[in-house]
Amino acid sequence: MDIGVLLPTGTAQWGPADDPRELIAFGRCAERSGFSSLFANDSLISPRVEALTMLAALAPVTETVTLGTAALLPFLRRPIQAAQALASLDLLSGGRLTVTVGAGFPGRFGRPLYALSELPWERRFARLDETVALWRALWGGAGAFHGEIFRFDDIPLTTRPSRAGGPPMWLGGAAPAALARTGRLYDGWLPYPPDPADYASGLRTVRTAAAEAGRETADITPALFVSVRIENDIESGRRALNEYAQGTYGMPLEQLEKIQAVVTGSADQVLEHLERYVAAGARHIVARLGALDLHSQRDQLERIADLIPSVQGAADHPCSLESS
Repeated sequence: MDIGVLLPTGTAQWGPADDPRELIAFGRCAERSGFSSLFANDSLISPRVEALTMLAALAPVTETVTLGTAALLPFLRRPIQAAQALASLDLLSGGRLTVTVGAGFPGRFGRPLYALSELPWERRFARLDETVALWRALWGGAGAFHGEIFRFDDIPLTTRPSRAGGPPMWLGGAAPAALARTGRLYDGWLPYPPDPADYASGLRTVRTAAAEAGRETADITPALFVSVRIENDIESGRRALNEYAQGTYGMPLEQLEKIQAVVTGSADQVLEHLERYVAAGARHIVARLGALDLHSQRDQLERIADLIPSVQGAADHPCSLESS
């Protein structure tokens, strides 16, 4: 059971006195506190430290933590250049990179970014899957690639990642098509369903698709992206998370929690809720800390770190929801 943290790279998560270079110390503190992964988000929606730049800065100053994207938007980058960057990051981290990818979402969370990237919104999922296929081909030494969207001949030698085949590729998303594609093509699943029961049913669909494709279901990591705020009680936690939702997304908590997993309350209440996702099959939790300045982020980091042994213990003795 792995517990990771999303790094607060967005400027909306810094206070006026915060120095973004403190994110390096924040990542190192998370590793020392027992977190097993550090993830960085990728977006043009709001100003932030770019995801791969953030992880590259952490690669030489951390030792064991997985460095991950949650989620990388490949359409923002030229595909061959991105393959080089990811392979370089995997090398610099000693093979600790995990790449979660996504195609963006309707509305302001996706379509405008395609316009800025001068790419069509249509067939975005095919473009995403083919980009990942291209990366894997390049990392395997291919000198050409002929897909439906990308066609390259006479590709020069490219940077090989630390691991044969490249870093694990996870998919974010829980739509029916995303579940099937995860089972067929990807190494992990990182959704954020508000209801643990939906997580359990989604995971069953992923595993069914994997089995039908002749893949080992155990080779697909079941992960979860969840916003967390630990306070004295649920009411005070919801007040803090509402401020966070407004500052980060420009929407109230009531709207955010309809589309994303959100957990708050006392430490015991948060633990109980996370255990429901563990029972549903989640085995790598990526916690986004619901705070708007680095001081509060550090406080939440410490509080969640105290729960790590209990969450891991729940995974050792789960009351499964997967078959319900």
